[in-house]
Amino acid sequence: MPIQKQLSVFLPNRPGMLARISSILAEADVNILALSVHDTVDNAVVRLVLDNPTKALLLLEQEELYIMEQNVVILAVDNQPGTLARIAQKLSHADINIQYAYCTAARSQVAGCIVLKTDETEATMECLREFESN
Repeated sequence: MPIQKQLSVFLPNRPGMLARISSILAEADVNILALSVHDTVDNAVVRLVLDNPTKALLLLEQEELYIMEQNVVILAVDNQPGTLARIAQKLSHADINIQYAYCTAARSQVAGCIVLKTDETEATMECLREFESN
């Protein structure tokens, strides 16, 4: 269960902006491992976990975009009902706040993946070791 860098890119909320940044990354051979987009009226926050976050940061900064880096915990978990509830309960009992999370799994997948941003990254990793699927 690694702690990884996540980039939060603030974009104008208009057509073509996600295409623009994803094309820049693709042309530089930077792979997007996880993606989350949250919109507001005028802006969108695009959260990206990448195979080369340092290179991506340099490329996107050249586009004069506002970018923040955060540490997140990425956890491969069993794809079955109740997994997220058990994770959230375990963190709650450890008094660790989940600031945000996003996850995915297809119906046919045995395991899924969850990205967690908490107020205590190292403690989160230790607390959730038992949940990581192999």
